[in-house]
Amino acid sequence: MTYKTVTLKRGKEESLERFHPWVFSGAIATADDTIEEGDLVTVYAHDGRLIGNGHSQIGSIAVRMLTFDDTPIDADFFTRRLNDAYKMRQSLGLQRDDNNAYRLVHGEGDFLPGLVVDIYGPTAVMQAHSPGMHFARDIIARALTMLPGVRNVYYKSETTLPYKAHLDPMNDYIIGGMETDEALENGLRFHVDWLKGQKTGFFVDQRENRRLLEQYSRGRKVLNMFCYTGGFSVYALRGGAELVHSVDSSAKAVHLTDDNVALNFAAEDTRHKSFAEDAFKFLDNMEKDAYDLIILDPPAFAKHKSALRNALVGYRRLNAKALEKIAPGSILFTFSCSQAVSKEQFRLAVFSAAAQTRRKVRILHQLTQPADHPINIYHPEGEYLKGLVLYVE
Repeated sequence: MTYKTVTLKRGKEESLERFHPWVFSGAIATADDTIEEGDLVTVYAHDGRLIGNGHSQIGSIAVRMLTFDDTPIDADFFTRRLNDAYKMRQSLGLQRDDNNAYRLVHGEGDFLPGLVVDIYGPTAVMQAHSPGMHFARDIIARALTMLPGVRNVYYKSETTLPYKAHLDPMNDYIIGGMETDEALENGLRFHVDWLKGQKTGFFVDQRENRRLLEQYSRGRKVLNMFCYTGGFSVYALRGGAELVHSVDSSAKAVHLTDDNVALNFAAEDTRHKSFAEDAFKFLDNMEKDAYDLIILDPPAFAKHKSALRNALVGYRRLNAKALEKIAPGSILFTFSCSQAVSKEQFRLAVFSAAAQTRRKVRILHQLTQPADHPINIYHPEGEYLKGLVLYVE
């Protein structure tokens, strides 16, 4: 296997010596002229010391480091890393009779930058976020089917790979095919649309936060904004909510929410109703005090730093609308999944919304992503999900 070479400018090896897995383009002194998108490269310090091996790519992040030594990046490498990831999920108790949906690989958090794999029963849904992982997809798929219970591998990277790479990926099964679209999460059943749905088809990162919501739901009137596949709605119903209303601008998402409610509850259960409507419009038009538990889980308002200012305005506006309308003695679950927004910035946006409404608000919980979305201690940028549970007088 041929590795191209990259040599860093003096002093630019310091972050890599602290095991940060990104080499920025501005840190490179020289590189092989023949390097192409997704090539395997060996990175050297300015004095010739070997730093490690990684995948090259075009853009500000020029190399994603896979090793910090001379370990070759081959089938054995991926088998070992995937086995390590699986063992950690086993230790977390995520593969059990009442739960077969979880994240197996979380990019840098599992020392496989550029790769995401979610497990839904017998199917692994794989996403490449770097050209190098795209080129390694067949090797990775074979290694996945060596794990217990994995029989099918669906590749879903049409929207996640850098568009400038011109890779033209096709979403399709690499191994196996469709067995079932049902997955189990904490004893609840969900249809997962990995063929056409967002991300890998389901937001497994909210699993523990959904379970917390269930504990607050008994006897409450619940509004689930940006419901997508209705995860929070189904948990609220099991928790004994008096009623649950689900809202999403996508009619397809609302239909999938209804299907998931029907999958878990009797047909005569009339507590749930869904609305295909814009979230801000729904909040504007809804009656005051109609709900005493609201979930705000919007899509990322800022995917890049350039959108940060507008995103913070959006979070402040959204939370202010909910705080204005929510009944006294209520609970508000509010989230940001924007990696570009820090915990402090999100909390300040919610604080500003509360101050604007002049409501008495207390923080009950500060939420984050679950343990199967680990944060590499050397890569703090991997912390992306922020959440607050508020008590509103």
